[in-house]
Amino acid sequence: MSHSTNLKEPSSRLASIDALRGFDMLLIAGGGEFIVALKGKTSLLWIDALANQLTHPAWFGFTMYDLIFPLFLFIAGISIPFSVQKSIAAGVNKQKILKKAFIRMLILIVLGIIDKNTPITFFDPENIRVASVLGRIGIAGFFATLLFVNTSSVVKRIYWIAGILLFYYLLVFMPGLGGGDLSIEGNIVGVFDRHFLPGRLLEKIYDENGIITQLPAMCLSMLGVLAGSILCNQKTSGKQLTNLAIYGIVCIALALLWSLHFPIFKKMWTSSFILLTSGMGFLLIALFYLIIDVWKLKKWSFFFYVIGLNSITIYLLYRFVNFEAISKMLFSGLYAPVPEAFHPALQALGGLLLVWFVMYFLYRKKIFIKI
Repeated sequence: MSHSTNLKEPSSRLASIDALRGFDMLLIAGGGEFIVALKGKTSLLWIDALANQLTHPAWFGFTMYDLIFPLFLFIAGISIPFSVQKSIAAGVNKQKILKKAFIRMLILIVLGIIDKNTPITFFDPENIRVASVLGRIGIAGFFATLLFVNTSSVVKRIYWIAGILLFYYLLVFMPGLGGGDLSIEGNIVGVFDRHFLPGRLLEKIYDENGIITQLPAMCLSMLGVLAGSILCNQKTSGKQLTNLAIYGIVCIALALLWSLHFPIFKKMWTSSFILLTSGMGFLLIALFYLIIDVWKLKKWSFFFYVIGLNSITIYLLYRFVNFEAISKMLFSGLYAPVPEAFHPALQALGGLLLVWFVMYFLYRKKIFIKI
C-alpha cells in the first residue's frame, strides 16, 4: 500500500497544505462527534449552532459538514503541481507520472470497497457497495493529474473544468435525460446508477458517490490544481494570496448565481455545490498559507499538521479501530464524577486524543504512509 514510508517530508513542502488537510480530517476523526455530543448539554448557544452544522442534510440544503469531503478533494489537487513538478525535475517522464497516479487510483478503489463492505460478502456480490469515498479520491486525483500533465495553460484547464460542470448540468436538466428532476427517486444520477452501477447503492435507490457524480467531483481536484499552481509558480506571497482570494470570490459568486437554477447540495454534487466548496477551499488555503507560511505563525497548527501528514492512515484507522471503545476502557474512571450526559462527548474526546497520539508516534518515527 505504501509508496513512501520512513521518509522525511520534503523541505519544500508547504506546512499550510498539511495543516489544512489535518484540520479537515480532524472533523472526521472524532472532532465533529465531540461537538455533536455536546449539543443541548450546555447553555452555550454557539455550541448548539456549531453542532447543527456538523450533520448532513437529508437531501437538499448545505451545512459546513458538507464541506469536509469536497475540501479534501480540493487539497488533494493542490498537492499535484508540487509532486508532478518535483518528479519532472528529477527526470521522471510523464508516462511514469500518469502510471503512478493510475495505480494509486486502483489501490484507493480497492481500499474503498474494503472500507465500505466489512465484512465483505464475497458470496453475495449484490450486497457489495462499489462506490466509496476513497475510490472517489483516487479517481479525482488521477484525472486532475492527467489534466495537469497534458495542459500547460491555466485557461485550458479552466475550459475543461467549465466544460465538465456544464455537461453535468445539461445531463441533469436536458429534456429526455434528467429533465430537471432533482428528487431522490427521479434524478438522472440515481436512474443511471440503478441501471449501471453494480452492487448495493448507499440509499438503496441512490448513491451520492456513484458513476455520474464522479464528473463534478473530479473538478474539485482540478480546481485544487489551479490553487497549487499559484502556490508553486508565482514568486511573491502577495500575488499568490491575491490570486487565491480572487479565485475564491469568483467561484463563490458563480456558485450563488448558478444556484438560482441548480441548487447547492451535496447529495447530487451539483455544479453550484462544486463551485461553492472550491471557492471556500481557495479562501481557506489562502488563510492558512498567510498565517503559517507567510507570517510564520506555525505552533498553533502543529496539532493539525501531524494529522495532515498521514490523512489516509487516520481515515482507515478510524474506520477499523474502535478508538471510542478504547477511550471508554481507559478514561471512563476519570470522567465518572462528571454528569452522565457529558460522558459520550468525553468518550469521543478521548478517542480523538488516542488517534492523535498514534499520528504523533508516526510523525516522531518519520513514517508517512502515502498511496
